[in-house]
Amino acid sequence: MSIMKASLALLLFALFTGVPPLPISAQETPPAAEPRQEDALRVFLDCSDFSCDMTFFRTEINFINHVRDRQDADVHVLITTQRTGAGGTEYTLNFIGLRNFRGTEDVLRYLSQPAESEDRVRRGLASTVTRGLVRYINQTPLASRLQITYAAPRQQTVPQAAAQDRWNYWTFRTGINGFFNGEQAFGSKNFSGSLAANRITEDWKITTSVNSRYSESRFDIGDRTVTNLQRNHGANALVARSLNGHLSAGVRGTATSSTFLNQALALRLAPAVEYNIFPYAESTRRQLTFQYSLGATAFDYREETIFGQTAETLMDHRLITSLSLKQPWGSINTALEGGHYLHDFSKQRGTLFTNVDLRIFRGFALQTFGNVELIRDQIHLPRRGASEEEILLRQRQLATSYRYWGSVGLSYTFGSPFANIVNPRFSGSSGGVVFTN
Repeated sequence: MSIMKASLALLLFALFTGVPPLPISAQETPPAAEPRQEDALRVFLDCSDFSCDMTFFRTEINFINHVRDRQDADVHVLITTQRTGAGGTEYTLNFIGLRNFRGTEDVLRYLSQPAESEDRVRRGLASTVTRGLVRYINQTPLASRLQITYAAPRQQTVPQAAAQDRWNYWTFRTGINGFFNGEQAFGSKNFSGSLAANRITEDWKITTSVNSRYSESRFDIGDRTVTNLQRNHGANALVARSLNGHLSAGVRGTATSSTFLNQALALRLAPAVEYNIFPYAESTRRQLTFQYSLGATAFDYREETIFGQTAETLMDHRLITSLSLKQPWGSINTALEGGHYLHDFSKQRGTLFTNVDLRIFRGFALQTFGNVELIRDQIHLPRRGASEEEILLRQRQLATSYRYWGSVGLSYTFGSPFANIVNPRFSGSSGGVVFTN
């Protein structure tokens, strides 16, 4: 009965005012549903560089849903790195749209300086990630909750002429390091120092460095003390010229002195040419290079070699093929090197290095890391051989026809796709291991 009275009242109102009545169901508009965190953009942050502090990113970039696998993501952020001429790092952030955002891609870059703190670098990366995600977040229910702030730049007070590079792209770096380790019957100490000077532009790459290392270990065996001493010194120089987007040419020089290799001094000079199948501009994502060098090395040995030589000069040539891929499905870094001396083709060496990290399917990953060498060119081995002490302490390189090392790992992660929560409790450690009985 009350419904009939309400309908009659609306009808009389419409007759006297000329305004058509609204349906009762349309007279009250329900409030819009509040956006939920579950509706936030799902992002897979993909970065293997040590500067990528994932715990920090989860804390600071909290307006998205961090997911563990790219197959659960709306956006895949692939971060790759390259060293700059000044010794800093260029981070290339590739934003790859997935699912509803497929085909929407972007690239941003962040440049860190060589002396910047880890905190400043991670904050700069987090800011760059945030800026790159805005275009995607604008198409989600949480877009209305975004607030954009602007930090105005300071007024330019330095004259333009004074802002020019007075170093002409040259950068210098020097450092010394010391490492100590010991216990009651054992002690070791290592010292190293280095100096580098580089000039890198789009057309030229000039790198030079010198380094030195001293290593001493002490072993107390009963009433006897055994000491292991090793000294290694080296210098490297490279001058390379960009010829076009795929081709480069240069010359490399090295100088080494090593007790381990029975070399008082070894000087090598080798011109080289390199061709990249892909444009060098795409080097952060893919490279396939072929590098050929022809060089001469002058050896001065500490002891007479197995071939009766105390000094000699030999010619050699080398070919290196290198593949580097950083893609959404993982990364591949592999290099194959072969070479031999020109006076005797049987004095040869081949090396295969590989580092593979693949995402096979959701949550399943394969990691391989290894190196294999076929060795036929150990012309520097001392004629007298090696003593038992030198063998056990690895003071001398030993005769061998091969050398290898490697690792293989499989991992499978399943469960919740989200990785938003950070809980630092019980994370502290002294670096040791505590055993309880």
